[in-house]
Amino acid sequence: MTRIAVLDDYQNVALSMADWSALQSQHQIKVFNAHLGTDEAAIAAALVDFEVIAVMRERTPFPASLLARLPKLKLLVTTGHYNAAIDMPACKARGVTVCGAGGSGQATSELAFGLLLALARSIPAEAHNLRAGVPWQTTVGTDIKGKTLGIIGLGRLGGHMARFGKAFGMTVVAWSQNLTAETASESGAELVAKDDLLRRSDFISIHTRLSDRTLGLIGARELGLMKPTAYLINTSRGPIVDEQAMLATLGEGRIAGVGLDTYDIEPLPLDHPLRREPRALLTPHLGYVTLDTYRSFYAGTVAAIEGWLADKPVNLVT
Repeated sequence: MTRIAVLDDYQNVALSMADWSALQSQHQIKVFNAHLGTDEAAIAAALVDFEVIAVMRERTPFPASLLARLPKLKLLVTTGHYNAAIDMPACKARGVTVCGAGGSGQATSELAFGLLLALARSIPAEAHNLRAGVPWQTTVGTDIKGKTLGIIGLGRLGGHMARFGKAFGMTVVAWSQNLTAETASESGAELVAKDDLLRRSDFISIHTRLSDRTLGLIGARELGLMKPTAYLINTSRGPIVDEQAMLATLGEGRIAGVGLDTYDIEPLPLDHPLRREPRALLTPHLGYVTLDTYRSFYAGTVAAIEGWLADKPVNLVT
């Protein structure tokens, strides 16, 4: 009998999103609904007896130091085909197989565009005011037709965002390190230099992976190039934006606001200053949290575990 851990199932839905019955009949499955926190010793104590651990994206990191505390671990399954929070060389060195599980192609882009609309029309504030009984209509919204949408990272998700912007009559510009004019044009975007994008855009949406090249990609200098009426949206990874520089920019009113779904620390601490920033629209990393995505994630997780048990691993992450 193999012991299987399913981590960070915040909504308690993992076992209902796929058919786990064959695994449940022969193996022991434990679902962890609460986040295990950041204390590595406590995480190791909770997971030390499991041979298989299924993780939800980057909610719980697996650095080399944690892997060394888990001598029984043989298989890690991550939702998605990439997980920057898993130390892949350490897994290889310890003989831990890592498999991925696919998901919906555009859920995160849909949320990003939802944040854009919410920022443009002050939807959260007006909805709150209506329930609170304060004076009718307190803000004046911004039209998005004819405005410029700047996209940093025009891959699969950025491409969806570009097409959403075009459908709403926006001018779309894009930049990333390796983007070509031809690739940008295929998504209806114009390739521009990064600084030009920052200066021209009314809404900037980030859709690039976190890496050594993108860590702190948007810092004080970049924020200083933005229009005072512009909004920044980040549904990718928190550390792509320098958090302290962003807080300073918001506090001084040098940009109109931000829409954030990702943070340096997740879950976002209760005392974090972003929670008190009136120009920040915050969501709790909901980009991929949809029924279709979860069904795909957990079906892929089951398939990966069953494949590994049959000595036929699928969707190997290397």
